[in-house]
Amino acid sequence: MSKISIKKMDLYYTDFHALKNINMEIQANEITAFIGPSGCGKSTLLKSLNRMNDLVEGCRISGDILLDDEDIYDNDYDVNLLRKRVGMVFQSPNPFPMSIYDNIAYGPRTHGIKSKAKLDEIVEKSLRGGAIWDEIKDDLKKNALRVSGGQQQRICIARALAVDPEVLLMDEPTSALDPISTAKIEDLVQELKKKYTIVMVTHNMQQATRVSDKTAFFLTGEVIEFGNTEAMFSMPQDKRTEDYITGRFG
Repeated sequence: MSKISIKKMDLYYTDFHALKNINMEIQANEITAFIGPSGCGKSTLLKSLNRMNDLVEGCRISGDILLDDEDIYDNDYDVNLLRKRVGMVFQSPNPFPMSIYDNIAYGPRTHGIKSKAKLDEIVEKSLRGGAIWDEIKDDLKKNALRVSGGQQQRICIARALAVDPEVLLMDEPTSALDPISTAKIEDLVQELKKKYTIVMVTHNMQQATRVSDKTAFFLTGEVIEFGNTEAMFSMPQDKRTEDYITGRFG
């Protein structure tokens, strides 16, 4: 069953044609990786999946993006509900300048949860989901900006989990991190796909092969190849994919 279905999608920034005729079925409880050189449209497509591009002046989209068969660009679609269902984790850890506890409780509070007992439960569950509870459970009052980068990124993942999303979008979530933190987040992502559908932009092709089920290779705004990760990396169908994954360009 496709969780997200993208059909004949084009995206323009004013006159610039940034994404061209994108067609893709993203399956539930899988990790889909977007790879390709800088500026090829990976992050642009990722941000379109929870309408972050709505905030960019001059951006217009045609075609369809369906979440569980509902058109997320329909005029009646509730964008706040969409961003609750489709969470986002950015390239650089961006915790709010407040306590770890308040970072995690922020989303649930904005959705109307006031009970301290309920918030306590969500905070613990989310930090466990982010694989960081045991490291910071005694420091929940500490400012989230005062922990390491790797811990900050897991707090950001926990913050995204706190509103109980169905899809997690990750824009190069480990590019700012050291190898040990990267390994922790890769392990975490593998665990999270049991409950969530994950779409991840990565510049690291080894990472794509380690964690993803499917991979899409982008070049100048087009999806050149999309399919099973293992098959794509062992037997790419397109010469341009082969050239990219063997390091001839990019």
